Amino acid sequence: MESFYFVVFACLAALVVAMELSKNSKDRIGTSSSFNSFMNSYIIVYSLMMAGDWLQGPYVYYLYSTYGFGKGEIGQLFIAGFGSSMLFGTLVGSLADKQGRKRACVTYCITYMLSCVTKHSSEYKILMLGRIFGGIATSLLFSAFESWLVAEHNKRGFDQQWLSETFSKAIFLGNGLVAIISGLFGNLLVDTLALGPVAPFDAAACFLAFGMVIILASWTENYGDPEKKNLLAQFKGAALAIASDERIALLGAIQSLFEGSMYTFVFLWTPALSPNDEEIPHGFIFATFMLASMLGSSFASRLLAHSSLRVESYMQIVFIISSASLLIPILTNFLETPPDVRGGGISLSGSLQLIGFSTFEACVGIFWPSIMKMRSQYIPEEARSTIMNFFRIPLNVFVCVVLYNVDAFPITIMFGMCSIFLFIASVLQRRLEGIAESQKSRSQDWTEIRESDREAEPLNV
Repeated sequence: MESFYFVVFACLAALVVAMELSKNSKDRIGTSSSFNSFMNSYIIVYSLMMAGDWLQGPYVYYLYSTYGFGKGEIGQLFIAGFGSSMLFGTLVGSLADKQGRKRACVTYCITYMLSCVTKHSSEYKILMLGRIFGGIATSLLFSAFESWLVAEHNKRGFDQQWLSETFSKAIFLGNGLVAIISGLFGNLLVDTLALGPVAPFDAAACFLAFGMVIILASWTENYGDPEKKNLLAQFKGAALAIASDERIALLGAIQSLFEGSMYTFVFLWTPALSPNDEEIPHGFIFATFMLASMLGSSFASRLLAHSSLRVESYMQIVFIISSASLLIPILTNFLETPPDVRGGGISLSGSLQLIGFSTFEACVGIFWPSIMKMRSQYIPEEARSTIMNFFRIPLNVFVCVVLYNVDAFPITIMFGMCSIFLFIASVLQRRLEGIAESQKSRSQDWTEIRESDREAEPLNV
């Protein structure tokens, strides 16, 4: 493997270590011991859930190909997963507000374990069923756990600012360190121990089962819908909340634009780095991206620790940087012509793109805890899971369209489209900041009027 990969990895690792070791009291949020205990117990469960997810990701396509399915059939299976998340996942995820978030988290474990079991079959219909289960599980993973955390955090009376600490640490560990370890562990099972491509899915099921036991034994139940409205009324209430509060609508649009670009990037980075069938270490590059994400989440924890620095403000810059980073494949397209001989090492344009993609992944690391923070501020508690799953509908539609037409457009066009989406997200983020500042100002003016009225009351007696 070329030294360039090690240099990029080493630089990112050094930055992560330096970022963590250089934190002082101003960069950390002062919390209580009871909160730390609560936060650590949640992060353990969240990390187990993410391990169950990360173990599967690198081997899904590979497993299907070993069963003899072609690119078209595999594409259909992937589309089924995102389509299931959009249709069935939205319904099941929305039940979390009505039936309980703890119950929804347990349902996530069960459905994802069932999805893992189906990977032992080479029957197309069985694998399609597994993708449907996986789509439902994905919706629950990105809504039920966060909804349970926010509700439980508030129920226990913890400071609202402390949520940022949980979000940043959960992303740093669950979406960073756990992802790297899961990738290495999966490689150990498949390549070193030669247990076959199904082994990571069996390991994922074990992690999910262990996490489910902890949830059942230690978590309390909480609900978002105290009136136990029927599902249709719940959907109407969530839609009304989005339509009546521009902040929620903007937040949903921003999330869909960024995550849509992120999932598109997942499909595009491999052909972008090896357009001429260059030999690239996919697993090592994946670990590099996850390390960059850790760097971003570590930086985000610093930003969130300062209450004077608004999330709505700095995220505009993050979206601009992420937009610029995905323009690099377009710019490097003019640097050099593809060689006549296929294969070989990574090219100059590929090296520049790897740096740009690592920058984008660092932005992803900042995005996750920051969007979680904004969701905790703006989304009403009674319909939190329902609204969060509403946000995923345009995302899943977008990803299905991209998957269906992935061969119809040049890769530079796809990256250009993602860059435009991210720039639009920065514009919407600026609009969100303006509305939030305006409402905050009106709230402060109203508070001052109320206080002046109370001070004047004794004089009028």
